[in-house]
Amino acid sequence: MSHETAGSYFIRESTTRFRPTWHVSGAWNPDEQHIAPVLGLIAHLVETDFAQRRQDDLRLIRLSCDILGVIPLEPFDVQVEVKRPGRTIELIEVTLSHGGRAAVIGRAWLSARYDTETLSGSALAPLPARETMSRWGLDTNWPGGFVASVEIWRQELAAGRVQFWVRSPLKLLAGEEVSSTAKALSVIDVANGVAARVAPEEVAFPNLDLSVHLFRQPEGEWIGLDSAVSLGPAGAGLTHSILHDGRGPVGAFSQILTVRPR
Repeated sequence: MSHETAGSYFIRESTTRFRPTWHVSGAWNPDEQHIAPVLGLIAHLVETDFAQRRQDDLRLIRLSCDILGVIPLEPFDVQVEVKRPGRTIELIEVTLSHGGRAAVIGRAWLSARYDTETLSGSALAPLPARETMSRWGLDTNWPGGFVASVEIWRQELAAGRVQFWVRSPLKLLAGEEVSSTAKALSVIDVANGVAARVAPEEVAFPNLDLSVHLFRQPEGEWIGLDSAVSLGPAGAGLTHSILHDGRGPVGAFSQILTVRPR
């Protein structure tokens, strides 16, 4: 694929087929897709499918994706299926496939809205403001178009313990508006690289899944992550992040890692 200059991560070719631009190229291998924009696209497909089927107002509160294999930087197909319909909750599954092989399966829970304004609050610590951090280039350690597309402000507290704010100036999907939730979810997979405990030249630590839980929808163009990376003694690891927007915490994000010394 040529190095496209389109200001988006994906281009829709049909109702169920999408083409990635060069901005989706991955960090472990630039000829493969970075999973971060895929997570945002799956969220967008869940929300648009719901809006086409129903007129009421359920919101995305959890999205969990299993990564079955790498995705070449080529067009791919998606299938959306309602696994558990309901008046107040729904479970929707999105399967992303390439060449007839399933590559990512995402499952999203949607829940009805209730007035809990008087009960709202969180014991989670606030994230320091972006202005207190330093601009940090993810592309100093990682290759690929996606890495080059994001803006990051970061502070390191300890090895594998990092706080940062991230955004992308690019559209998720050319010609389509997406929610603030889908936009935020399209960049948070950088946590694994931004908070890395070890250099990627020494150890490979790709994630096998992504799980996002939201108790409030993120707002604004910046999403903040308070991230901690843990590595076990037998080839497994965990990157866990608390998600924030300008108003405070909004949820949590976890990635299970397979850790492979080179």
